[in-house]
Amino acid sequence: MRARLAAWAFVAPLVAYLLVCYAYPLYTNVDLSLREHTVRTFVHGGAPLAGFVNYATVFADPAFRTALLHTVVFIAVSLVFQYTIGLALAVFFTRAFPLSATLRALFLVPWLLPLIVSASTWAWLLNSESGLVNAALGIVGVSPVNWLTSPSWSLVSVTIANIWIGVPFNLVLLHSGLRTLPAEVTEASSLDGASGWQTFRYVTFPLLRPVSAITLLLGLVYTLKVFDIIWIMTRGGPSGSSSTLATWSYELGFGSPLPRFGPSAAVGNVLILMALAAGLVYIRAQERT
Repeated sequence: MRARLAAWAFVAPLVAYLLVCYAYPLYTNVDLSLREHTVRTFVHGGAPLAGFVNYATVFADPAFRTALLHTVVFIAVSLVFQYTIGLALAVFFTRAFPLSATLRALFLVPWLLPLIVSASTWAWLLNSESGLVNAALGIVGVSPVNWLTSPSWSLVSVTIANIWIGVPFNLVLLHSGLRTLPAEVTEASSLDGASGWQTFRYVTFPLLRPVSAITLLLGLVYTLKVFDIIWIMTRGGPSGSSSTLATWSYELGFGSPLPRFGPSAAVGNVLILMALAAGLVYIRAQERT
């Protein structure tokens, strides 16, 4: 009995943390999405039960399909470039050379900076009139681009900023994974006559698959909820051209004169379900391997 009590004493803080910081907010958001809230009921309570009306309203809104498409494109492009660049840098830094640790530490700066600083910096760099990027393009004779105010370029701009922020995260995880791979296997492939590319493709990359899977999963979950970068740079505009489910959820709840808390919570729950689905796919893939 004493051992069980001691075990529960160690587990209790974690359980309390999960209940307060995860279970209760999730329950509140689900309840919010199932009720017809106004500003008064949001503060004082007493909102009538609406069932799945808020979800039907969200799914029937044309803005939902647009935001969902932008979210999928934003996530897919970000993950592909973040992982590819991060893996290339991780392979590069596995070789010992002078100032290797210093350069690797400098690559972590985008990841360590507050998101508001990173987003503000990119908003300044991509400014149509006084941005450094357009100034550089003008030097080589390229016409200025309306990075943040053009419907054709706004989503591209926020995606570039998100890739820049996420590359260091991929670099750290993949570099750690490469350092843990057994050197005997790569040495054996070299002795068998395999080239560097063949060793990486048929030996290193397959062995790195578990680390790659968790890196992509964490990157997906992080990118799925990205809000700060998009809101600071474009506010989801112009005309919703860079709106994602995260920014649209905020806009429904807090970005209009008449807040729609129920639909906003419904969109938030859609994001949670997408993240949960990605986690289940990861677990199933790990079970098969």
